[in-house]
Amino acid sequence: MIEKDRIMSGLLFENFLKEAEKKITLIEEEKVKTSSQSLLKYTQLNVQRMKRILKTYTPSTEISEVVSDISGKQIWMVITEDWCGDSAQNLPYIYLISRLNSNIVFRIIERDKNQDIMDLYLTKGGRSIPKLVVFDDNMNELFQWGARPKEAQDLFTKMKSEEIEKEKIVEQLHLWYGRNRGKALESEFVELLKIKAAQK
Repeated sequence: MIEKDRIMSGLLFENFLKEAEKKITLIEEEKVKTSSQSLLKYTQLNVQRMKRILKTYTPSTEISEVVSDISGKQIWMVITEDWCGDSAQNLPYIYLISRLNSNIVFRIIERDKNQDIMDLYLTKGGRSIPKLVVFDDNMNELFQWGARPKEAQDLFTKMKSEEIEKEKIVEQLHLWYGRNRGKALESEFVELLKIKAAQK
């Protein structure tokens, strides 16, 4: 069981983005060890991706209505890291959806600093991110989501089974995300929230 205070001390989305931007400055000023540069370059790309989604995404009527219907307080905890490409393609949507209802508190928990929390929410035994876990105000778990929409996961699994090289898989996944524009994620969230509402 995670203590509520620990989640509440997690990062706001805005601060998560600011921290990522600070790291990019380190690359530009060459104040970073060579071993860290590759991850920071991913972070640089991911900040661009997140900012693009923040500027261009408008939640659909359906997701807006379902989220607006949430009447009780909820905590949306996302476990992630700024170097994660899947996170950059999903986190801004999750954040913007959470903003549709003032009953929702949104916090980010960094995976590598909180592996004990991560290990409570493994995906098929792996520390896959991003991972969303939703709680009510009494810290009862309502549902989990992650690390990708099912359609993207199916594409990943298919390419991996065909032994396609990793760089090509990543490229195809980002193309899929670019074309889908959050529609699959929205659809899955609508389903999860409707199921939870029906159980009340």
